[in-house]
This record gives sequence, C-alpha cells and structure tokens, in this order.
Amino acid sequence: MAALFATIVICVRIAILRAEPILRTRVIETLSTRFKSRVELAELHVWIANGIHVGGKGLKIYGATDPNPWQDGVQPLLEIGEFRFQTALRNLFRERMYVDTIFVDSLTMNIPPAKDRQQMKNLRGRSGKMSITVEHFVCAGTKLVINTEHPGKPPLEFDISSLQMIDMGPAQPLRFVATLVNPKPVGDIRSNGLFGPFNETSPRDTAVAGAYSFTHADLGTIHGIGGILSSTGQYAGTLGRIEVNGETDTPEFRVAVSGHPVPLHTDFHAVVDGTDGDTYLDPVQARVLHSSFTANGKVVRMNPRGHDIELNVIVGQARIEDLLLLGVKTSPPIMSGKVQMRTKFSLQPGAAEITDRLRLAGRFHVADGYFSNEKVQTRIDGLSLRGLGKPKLLHDAAQITVPSDLTGTFTLEHGMLSFSSLHFQVPGTDADLKGEYSLDGNTFDFHGQLKMDAKLSQMTTGWKSILLKPVDPFFAKHGAGTEIPFKITGTRDEPHFGTDFHRKTENSIADR
Repeated sequence: MAALFATIVICVRIAILRAEPILRTRVIETLSTRFKSRVELAELHVWIANGIHVGGKGLKIYGATDPNPWQDGVQPLLEIGEFRFQTALRNLFRERMYVDTIFVDSLTMNIPPAKDRQQMKNLRGRSGKMSITVEHFVCAGTKLVINTEHPGKPPLEFDISSLQMIDMGPAQPLRFVATLVNPKPVGDIRSNGLFGPFNETSPRDTAVAGAYSFTHADLGTIHGIGGILSSTGQYAGTLGRIEVNGETDTPEFRVAVSGHPVPLHTDFHAVVDGTDGDTYLDPVQARVLHSSFTANGKVVRMNPRGHDIELNVIVGQARIEDLLLLGVKTSPPIMSGKVQMRTKFSLQPGAAEITDRLRLAGRFHVADGYFSNEKVQTRIDGLSLRGLGKPKLLHDAAQITVPSDLTGTFTLEHGMLSFSSLHFQVPGTDADLKGEYSLDGNTFDFHGQLKMDAKLSQMTTGWKSILLKPVDPFFAKHGAGTEIPFKITGTRDEPHFGTDFHRKTENSIADR
C-alpha cells in the first residue's frame, strides 16, 4: 500500500513538473500569436487537486503598434498583476486546451496614441498557434488608459471595479458586463455591451458598444453644485472615439451661488475623443422648471487634472424667473417674463467658488417682464404713466401693472453681471443704460438716458406743470418729448430711481 501511495505521489510530481513548462509555453505562444508581440510572464505555478490549477503573476503583452515591441522598456499594451484558472487534467494533453473561466486581478490596458497608418500596415505578426481557448473572463481592479496625442494632456483613464467578459467565438466581439468607478460625481456606472474584436495593430480602433446606467450620483462632490443625479444611455464607436446618447435627471439641482433646488433634465449627444481626451457635446437639450435651452461645445481636459467647459448656449422657450432662480441668490427672482438669450458659457477648472470660475458673455431679450419687488414695479408703472403724459392716473397706479421689455448685451464675471448696453422700454418710456448688477442682489448701479413721449410739463399737474412749460424745449431731444440723464442705484430691496445730471442730483422723477 505504501509503495502504491509513493508511486502515485511520484506520478503527480512528474505531472506537475511537466505541466508547468507545457502550460507556460502554451500561454506565451497563444498570447504572442494573438497580439503579434512579445509576451512576458514572471511567474507560473501549477498544482493538481481535482484537475489542474494554474496561477500566474506579472503577465505583460506589449502589442503590435510599437515599432519594436520586443525592445526592452516599451510600455506594455496589457499588464496583468495576477491570474488563475482551473481545467481538467486531460486538457493538458490536448492540442487545443479549453478553459471555462480565467480570473484576473489588476488588469491595465494601455491604449497608445494613433500611429502612422502605413507603419501599422508594415508590421508583421509572429508565427505560432492559438493553443488555449477561454470562454469566460472575470476581472477585478481593471484600468483602461487611453493615451492622447498631445504631450501636455494626461491620458484618459477609466477605473473598472469589476468586469466580466464572454468569448463569443473566433473574430467575434466579447460580451461584457462592467462596473466603472466614476470619481466626480462619486458613484458606480453599470454597463453591458460588446467589445472587439480586438484590433492588435491599432488598439484605439477596437469597436465598443453598449448601454449604461448611473444612479444616486451625489453632485455635492463637485465643488459649487449639488443634487442627486441619475443617468441612462447608449454608446458606440471605438476606443479612440466613443459616441454617447443619454439623458440625466436631477430632481433638486443646485448651484452654490443661489442655493435654490430646481428640477433639471437633459438629453445629450456627446463624443469622447481619445486623441485628446476631450468630450464634445452636440447638442445638450436641457429643461429647468418651465424653461428649455440648447447647448453645444466641449469639455476640455487640462493639465494639471481638471476640466475647462466651453459651451454656446441658446435659450429659446424660457422664463427669466426660472433662470434667475437657478443662478441668483435673491428670492423670489427679481423679474418674471419670457426670455430669449444667446451666450458663451465658460467654466474654468480649479478649486475656487463657481462664481469666481464662471464666465458668460451674450445677449438677451425679456418680453412682458414684471418685477417681483412691489416698490420697483410701482415705480415702473408710475414712470410709464408720466411718460405717456397721464399723471392724473397716478393715484390709480396700484391697479395698473405695466409690462417691461428689456434687451441687453452682458458679461458675467466674479459674480457680477455687467451690461455694456441695456435697453429698457415701457409704454411711453425708453431707457438706454449701462451698469452692473451683482448675483447676490446687493448692487444696482445703472446709468444712461431716459426718453419719454410726453414733455416735461405734461408729466405733472397744477402749478408745477405751468412752471415747467418754459423749459420743455431744453429737454426735448432726438424726437423725444423729454430726454434726461437717468440712473438706478441701491440694492434689490431698496432701489433708487433718479435723474443723473453730472451724477450728483438725486431727485426722483417719480416724486417730481
């Protein structure tokens, strides 16, 4: 009995000694043939217990896109920290070994920049044979690194916490299920689809397609905004150019400068360009409350790590109160009404407050606008009645609400709206102004010219009207009954309307 046991032990030992070099040769030959390149394997261990168990470390595959992939120091295309699999003992002696599942830990895929096409055509693969067939791959801790063509930009990186792939046959794509770790906003993106077949002479041209879902993403991890985002969509293309169609919902989206939660929905088409790592948005269609707008542009990846967002925004069917609620701290919004706008949107990278990084430059038109501040609206109503030459109706001004029309050219920088031109119109009155308004509502500072249909004497009654008749000609200019310098200063809660002769006189037109 003891002799039989010793014989079995010796046979097993001999099988292991023979299995290791056989499997090592098969692994290297299969991968070298598949990727047409040099393959390195630091360790391979074999043990027999209910079949053959194989474990390896330090597997590197260098790829056919390198001019000399067998030269030392070249970055590997694929690098695997550890792998393991199990198969029946009889498979060791078959010409083509079948492995059901390989488990991989710490897989890194380094996709090189695009190379000259002719150079790729001149590459020749190594001769050999595929002696191992694998049906399933289960990977943990995977990283996809797409290197850009621009030396000043960092590579595009995707951390994949779990990845499962199924081989569908020779020259066929792999079917995969993956969980990607999204750094900002923090969360897991779950995706499934098809990958490949792998293009060994041009890895970035390898096809990829699938669908994704991203839920419970906390936007609070991005400095300056807040809310819980969910997103779903589909993508297709190659590793060097991935097109994405998707949608997002954020029921309580907030911008730090205002702090007001508003529902935000977007539908978007984007292209992730692997040549430079930038994302091109064309278009993004967004809806906030009762307002919608369209944007296109790109998210530029900067070095050090960060993103510079550059967009062209067109606001078509929108309400000014919705946009003010999103971006201005004061509540309720200073004005309501229909708005149209075109603006260039720029959000620079960095850790500063979003108000210090946000830049806007554009033009807008507000029709049928009404001010939420009763004092302001009352002054506007009175201004309109005087401009029409109907001062007798001022005692009924509380029952009269006059719509305002505004057109302007503006910039936003460091939380301050600056208007290089602002045309304000109500029945009987036009104003052309320049000035500034702070997003916190603490600053109003506008100066310009006020034009009224009525003459100065027609804006009041009684003896004041008689006294003003001689000076009417001095204020009748450019076809207007009255033209005078004008200003609006103060704050949102305490605005001051007045004449602006040499910017000294503080007399209120409404009180004349």
